[in-house]
Amino acid sequence: MRLLRESETSPPRRAAASAPGAMMPAKKLQHLQPIGTAKPQTGENMHGSEKLTGLVEIMAQLRGPQGCPWDREQTHASLRPYLLEETYEVLHALDTGDEEELRHELGDLLLQVIYHAQIAAEAGRFDIGAVIEAISAKMIRRHPHVFGDAKANSAAELTHLWEKIKQQEGKKSALDGVPHALPALQRAARLQQKARAAAASVAEVETNWQAFRAAAAAGEKEGPQRDHRPLPELYGDLLFRLVALGRGLGLNAEDCLREACHRFEKEFEGSRK
Repeated sequence: MRLLRESETSPPRRAAASAPGAMMPAKKLQHLQPIGTAKPQTGENMHGSEKLTGLVEIMAQLRGPQGCPWDREQTHASLRPYLLEETYEVLHALDTGDEEELRHELGDLLLQVIYHAQIAAEAGRFDIGAVIEAISAKMIRRHPHVFGDAKANSAAELTHLWEKIKQQEGKKSALDGVPHALPALQRAARLQQKARAAAASVAEVETNWQAFRAAAAAGEKEGPQRDHRPLPELYGDLLFRLVALGRGLGLNAEDCLREACHRFEKEFEGSRK
Protein backbone atom coordinates (compact mmCIF):
# COMPACT_ATOMS: atom_id res chain seq x y z
CA MET A 1 0.00 0.00 0.00
CA ARG A 2 1.10 3.55 -0.63
CA LEU A 3 -0.02 6.80 0.97
CA LEU A 4 -1.47 8.40 -2.15
CA ARG A 5 -3.87 6.56 -4.44
CA GLU A 6 -4.44 7.25 -8.10
CA SER A 7 -8.06 8.37 -8.43
CA GLU A 8 -10.23 11.13 -9.81
CA THR A 9 -9.73 13.20 -6.68
CA SER A 10 -6.05 12.68 -5.91
CA PRO A 11 -2.82 12.95 -7.91
CA PRO A 12 -0.65 9.96 -8.91
CA ARG A 13 1.43 8.23 -6.27
CA ARG A 14 4.76 9.81 -5.43
CA ALA A 15 7.74 8.67 -3.41
CA ALA A 16 6.49 10.59 -0.35
CA ALA A 17 3.62 12.83 0.59
CA SER A 18 2.61 15.67 2.92
CA ALA A 19 -0.84 19.33 3.64
CA PRO A 20 -1.16 23.27 4.10
CA GLY A 21 1.74 25.00 5.63
CA ALA A 22 5.22 26.32 5.45
CA MET A 23 8.59 24.70 5.80
CA MET A 24 9.45 23.60 9.33
CA PRO A 25 11.65 26.28 10.94
CA ALA A 26 15.31 25.34 11.23
CA LYS A 27 15.35 25.93 14.98
CA LYS A 28 12.70 23.22 15.41
CA LEU A 29 15.14 20.45 14.53
CA GLN A 30 18.45 21.91 15.59
CA HIS A 31 19.32 18.77 17.56
CA LEU A 32 19.04 16.77 14.32
CA GLN A 33 20.01 19.03 11.46
CA PRO A 34 18.81 22.47 10.35
CA ILE A 35 15.96 22.38 7.84
CA GLY A 36 16.64 24.41 4.75
CA THR A 37 15.19 24.89 1.27
CA ALA A 38 17.86 22.93 -0.59
CA LYS A 39 17.01 19.64 -2.26
CA PRO A 40 17.10 16.86 0.40
CA GLN A 41 20.02 14.46 0.26
CA THR A 42 19.55 10.78 -0.42
CA GLY A 43 22.01 7.95 -0.80
CA GLU A 44 23.66 4.94 0.75
CA ASN A 45 26.38 7.10 2.33
CA MET A 46 23.89 8.85 4.64
CA HIS A 47 23.53 7.80 8.26
CA GLY A 48 20.12 6.88 9.67
CA SER A 49 19.69 10.27 11.40
CA GLU A 50 20.61 12.10 8.19
CA LYS A 51 18.11 10.07 6.20
CA LEU A 52 15.44 10.82 8.77
CA THR A 53 16.22 14.52 8.48
CA GLY A 54 16.05 14.16 4.70
CA LEU A 55 12.56 12.67 4.96
CA VAL A 56 11.50 15.52 7.26
CA GLU A 57 12.81 18.00 4.66
CA ILE A 58 10.88 16.23 1.89
CA MET A 59 7.70 16.44 3.92
CA ALA A 60 8.21 20.11 4.76
CA GLN A 61 8.92 20.93 1.13
CA LEU A 62 5.83 19.08 -0.09
CA ARG A 63 3.69 21.05 2.34
CA GLY A 64 5.47 24.33 1.63
CA PRO A 65 4.26 27.22 -0.56
CA GLN A 66 5.84 25.68 -3.65
CA GLY A 67 4.84 22.15 -2.73
CA CYS A 68 1.93 19.92 -3.66
CA PRO A 69 -1.66 21.27 -3.47
CA TRP A 70 -3.03 17.88 -2.40
CA ASP A 71 -0.45 17.54 0.37
CA ARG A 72 -1.13 21.05 1.65
CA GLU A 73 -4.85 20.26 2.04
CA GLN A 74 -4.35 17.28 4.34
CA THR A 75 -5.10 17.46 8.08
CA HIS A 76 -4.75 15.14 11.06
CA ALA A 77 -8.34 14.06 10.48
CA SER A 78 -8.03 13.45 6.73
CA LEU A 79 -4.96 11.27 7.29
CA ARG A 80 -6.64 8.94 9.79
CA PRO A 81 -7.59 6.25 7.24
CA TYR A 82 -4.08 6.23 5.78
CA LEU A 83 -2.50 5.74 9.20
CA LEU A 84 -4.78 2.79 9.85
CA GLU A 85 -4.18 1.27 6.40
CA GLU A 86 -0.42 1.57 6.67
CA THR A 87 -0.49 -0.09 10.08
CA TYR A 88 -2.40 -3.05 8.68
CA GLU A 89 -0.02 -3.23 5.71
CA VAL A 90 2.88 -3.60 8.15
CA LEU A 91 0.98 -6.37 9.93
CA HIS A 92 0.39 -8.09 6.59
CA ALA A 93 4.10 -7.92 5.77
CA LEU A 94 4.89 -9.45 9.16
CA ASP A 95 2.35 -12.23 8.53
CA THR A 96 3.82 -13.07 5.12
CA GLY A 97 7.43 -12.85 6.29
CA ASP A 98 8.34 -10.74 3.25
CA GLU A 99 11.32 -8.68 4.45
CA GLU A 100 11.39 -6.45 1.38
CA GLU A 101 7.70 -5.67 1.73
CA LEU A 102 8.20 -5.05 5.45
CA ARG A 103 10.97 -2.54 4.69
CA HIS A 104 8.71 -0.58 2.35
CA GLU A 105 5.65 -0.74 4.60
CA LEU A 106 7.61 0.43 7.64
CA GLY A 107 8.70 3.37 5.52
CA ASP A 108 5.09 4.17 4.67
CA LEU A 109 4.18 4.00 8.35
CA LEU A 110 7.14 6.21 9.29
CA LEU A 111 5.96 8.70 6.70
CA GLN A 112 2.67 8.98 8.55
CA VAL A 113 4.51 9.87 11.77
CA ILE A 114 6.55 12.53 9.95
CA TYR A 115 3.39 13.82 8.28
CA HIS A 116 1.47 14.34 11.52
CA ALA A 117 4.50 15.89 13.21
CA GLN A 118 4.88 18.35 10.33
CA ILE A 119 1.24 19.40 10.56
CA ALA A 120 1.67 19.99 14.30
CA ALA A 121 4.92 21.93 13.71
CA GLU A 122 3.20 24.25 11.26
CA ALA A 123 0.65 25.07 13.97
CA GLY A 124 3.44 25.71 16.48
CA ARG A 125 2.49 22.79 18.74
CA PHE A 126 5.39 20.32 18.40
CA ASP A 127 7.73 18.88 15.78
CA ILE A 128 9.34 15.53 15.01
CA GLY A 129 12.20 16.38 17.35
CA ALA A 130 9.77 16.71 20.24
CA VAL A 131 8.14 13.41 19.25
CA ILE A 132 11.49 11.60 19.33
CA GLU A 133 12.46 13.31 22.58
CA ALA A 134 9.18 12.27 24.23
CA ILE A 135 9.41 8.59 23.26
CA SER A 136 13.10 8.45 24.22
CA ALA A 137 12.34 9.87 27.66
CA LYS A 138 9.42 7.46 28.03
CA MET A 139 11.56 4.41 27.19
CA ILE A 140 14.17 5.42 29.75
CA ARG A 141 11.51 6.21 32.37
CA ARG A 142 9.68 2.92 31.77
CA HIS A 143 12.90 0.85 32.02
CA PRO A 144 14.58 1.84 35.29
CA HIS A 145 15.82 -1.76 35.56
CA VAL A 146 17.93 -1.07 32.45
CA PHE A 147 18.78 2.63 32.73
CA GLY A 148 18.54 2.99 36.51
CA ASP A 149 18.98 1.05 39.74
CA ALA A 150 15.60 -0.73 39.86
CA LYS A 151 15.52 -4.53 39.94
CA ALA A 152 13.13 -6.75 37.98
CA ASN A 153 14.00 -10.41 37.52
CA SER A 154 10.71 -11.71 36.14
CA ALA A 155 7.82 -10.71 33.90
CA ALA A 156 5.58 -10.41 36.97
CA GLU A 157 8.00 -8.02 38.67
CA LEU A 158 8.24 -5.99 35.45
CA THR A 159 4.46 -5.73 35.19
CA HIS A 160 4.25 -4.50 38.79
CA LEU A 161 7.06 -2.01 38.15
CA TRP A 162 5.44 -0.66 35.00
CA GLU A 163 2.05 -0.23 36.66
CA LYS A 164 3.75 1.70 39.47
CA ILE A 165 5.51 3.96 36.95
CA LYS A 166 2.26 4.58 35.05
CA GLN A 167 0.59 5.67 38.28
CA GLN A 168 3.42 8.12 38.83
CA GLU A 169 2.83 9.42 35.30
CA GLY A 170 -0.74 10.30 36.27
CA LYS A 171 -2.74 7.32 35.05
CA LYS A 172 -5.75 6.94 37.38
CA SER A 173 -6.81 3.45 36.38
CA ALA A 174 -5.16 0.22 35.31
CA LEU A 175 -7.37 0.45 32.21
CA ASP A 176 -6.03 3.86 31.18
CA GLY A 177 -4.11 3.73 27.95
CA VAL A 178 -6.25 1.09 26.21
CA PRO A 179 -7.30 2.91 23.01
CA HIS A 180 -11.01 2.98 22.26
CA ALA A 181 -10.20 2.73 18.54
CA LEU A 182 -8.61 -0.73 18.86
CA PRO A 183 -10.35 -3.60 17.04
CA ALA A 184 -12.94 -4.95 19.50
CA LEU A 185 -11.35 -8.38 20.02
CA GLN A 186 -7.94 -6.85 20.63
CA ARG A 187 -9.39 -4.23 22.97
CA ALA A 188 -11.23 -6.91 24.94
CA ALA A 189 -7.96 -8.80 25.40
CA ARG A 190 -6.09 -5.67 26.47
CA LEU A 191 -8.80 -4.68 28.96
CA GLN A 192 -8.73 -8.16 30.45
CA GLN A 193 -4.94 -8.14 30.62
CA LYS A 194 -4.93 -4.74 32.30
CA ALA A 195 -7.59 -5.75 34.80
CA ARG A 196 -5.94 -9.06 35.65
CA ALA A 197 -2.33 -7.97 35.09
CA ALA A 198 -1.65 -11.57 34.00
CA ALA A 199 -3.10 -14.27 31.77
CA ALA A 200 -6.07 -16.21 33.09
CA SER A 201 -5.27 -19.20 35.29
CA VAL A 202 -6.54 -22.71 34.58
CA ALA A 203 -9.33 -22.13 37.10
CA GLU A 204 -10.29 -18.86 35.41
CA VAL A 205 -10.30 -20.57 32.02
CA GLU A 206 -12.72 -23.17 33.36
CA THR A 207 -14.89 -20.43 34.85
CA ASN A 208 -14.96 -18.54 31.57
CA TRP A 209 -15.71 -21.72 29.65
CA GLN A 210 -18.63 -22.60 31.92
CA ALA A 211 -19.95 -19.04 31.68
CA PHE A 212 -19.72 -19.24 27.91
CA ARG A 213 -21.58 -22.54 27.79
CA ALA A 214 -24.31 -21.21 30.09
CA ALA A 215 -24.71 -18.05 28.01
CA ALA A 216 -24.79 -20.03 24.76
CA ALA A 217 -27.40 -22.40 26.18
CA ALA A 218 -29.46 -19.46 27.41
CA GLY A 219 -29.35 -17.96 23.93
CA GLU A 220 -30.67 -21.17 22.38
CA LYS A 221 -33.57 -21.64 24.79
CA GLU A 222 -37.13 -20.92 23.68
CA GLY A 223 -40.13 -19.85 25.74
CA PRO A 224 -40.16 -18.30 29.21
CA GLN A 225 -36.75 -19.75 30.22
CA ARG A 226 -34.91 -17.85 27.52
CA ASP A 227 -32.46 -15.09 28.53
CA HIS A 228 -34.37 -11.85 27.93
CA ARG A 229 -31.32 -9.64 27.50
CA PRO A 230 -30.99 -7.98 24.04
CA LEU A 231 -29.36 -10.34 21.55
CA PRO A 232 -26.43 -7.97 20.80
CA GLU A 233 -25.62 -7.81 24.53
CA LEU A 234 -25.73 -11.58 24.85
CA TYR A 235 -23.58 -12.05 21.77
CA GLY A 236 -21.07 -9.46 23.03
CA ASP A 237 -20.78 -11.31 26.34
CA LEU A 238 -20.13 -14.56 24.48
CA LEU A 239 -17.34 -12.97 22.45
CA PHE A 240 -15.83 -11.32 25.53
CA ARG A 241 -15.76 -14.65 27.37
CA LEU A 242 -14.25 -16.38 24.35
CA VAL A 243 -11.45 -13.80 24.34
CA ALA A 244 -10.83 -14.50 28.03
CA LEU A 245 -10.85 -18.23 27.34
CA GLY A 246 -8.29 -17.79 24.57
CA ARG A 247 -6.06 -15.69 26.79
CA GLY A 248 -5.92 -18.49 29.32
CA LEU A 249 -4.86 -20.87 26.56
CA GLY A 250 -2.19 -18.49 25.29
CA LEU A 251 -4.20 -17.60 22.19
CA ASN A 252 -4.71 -14.15 20.68
CA ALA A 253 -8.33 -13.80 19.55
CA GLU A 254 -7.50 -11.20 16.89
CA ASP A 255 -4.77 -13.37 15.36
CA CYS A 256 -6.92 -16.51 15.48
CA LEU A 257 -9.84 -14.82 13.77
CA ARG A 258 -7.56 -13.30 11.13
CA GLU A 259 -6.14 -16.75 10.37
CA ALA A 260 -9.67 -18.16 10.19
CA CYS A 261 -10.57 -15.46 7.65
CA HIS A 262 -7.46 -16.36 5.64
CA ARG A 263 -8.43 -20.05 5.63
CA PHE A 264 -11.96 -19.16 4.58
CA GLU A 265 -10.65 -17.09 1.67
CA LYS A 266 -8.42 -19.92 0.47
CA GLU A 267 -11.20 -22.49 0.77
CA PHE A 268 -13.68 -20.20 -0.98
CA GLU A 269 -11.34 -19.46 -3.86
CA GLY A 270 -10.42 -23.14 -4.10
CA SER A 271 -14.08 -24.16 -4.36
CA ARG A 272 -14.56 -21.81 -7.32
CA LYS A 273 -11.81 -23.40 -9.43
